[in-house]
Amino acid sequence: MIHKVSLFVEDLAHQYVIGALVWRVADDLGVDVQMTWRNARGGHGRVVKGFGQYLRDLDQQGPPRPSFVVVAADANCRGYAKRAKELGGTEALVEVVRAIPDPHIERWLLLDGAAFKAVFGRGCDAPDLKCERNRYKQHLVEAIRATGTVPVLGGLEYAEVLVAHMDLDRAMRADSSLDHFVSDLRRALGMRQ
Repeated sequence: MIHKVSLFVEDLAHQYVIGALVWRVADDLGVDVQMTWRNARGGHGRVVKGFGQYLRDLDQQGPPRPSFVVVAADANCRGYAKRAKELGGTEALVEVVRAIPDPHIERWLLLDGAAFKAVFGRGCDAPDLKCERNRYKQHLVEAIRATGTVPVLGGLEYAEVLVAHMDLDRAMRADSSLDHFVSDLRRALGMRQ
């Protein structure tokens, strides 16, 4: 059985990292996934609007529907619960799995220094938890450059290989927003075996 997953994300960083995590978790569980990207580029407001419209369209369309939908938006220091409420989807006829990195998605790629070392030959410092805009984008770029590698896409081009090397359970213990997402994703994929 192939699990058909639709994904709504707010930018390219989410597409790279969330996609890598979906592949990784599916592989860990031994299940097949087919991802369909329903991107809403342009930030949080467009994700909320586009996601709401997509769910209404799914309800009107009827079967077949995706196995579940992943919606991703950075918390931007507003907190997981507030962002989850803003995204909505609680009344949807399809299961919704939320990926809400707090505060930003790039932080997730810095959580496992051992994975970073396996990929780049040198570890990275554990990221702090602060609410400065672009802090983790810059931290990721600097950590990669410190290894002698030039990150052409701000380090996002390494998302898949970093996620593949991550100790997900350890990273989840280090970040509650990653824990929410991976736990919900595991449950959604595991329920359909």
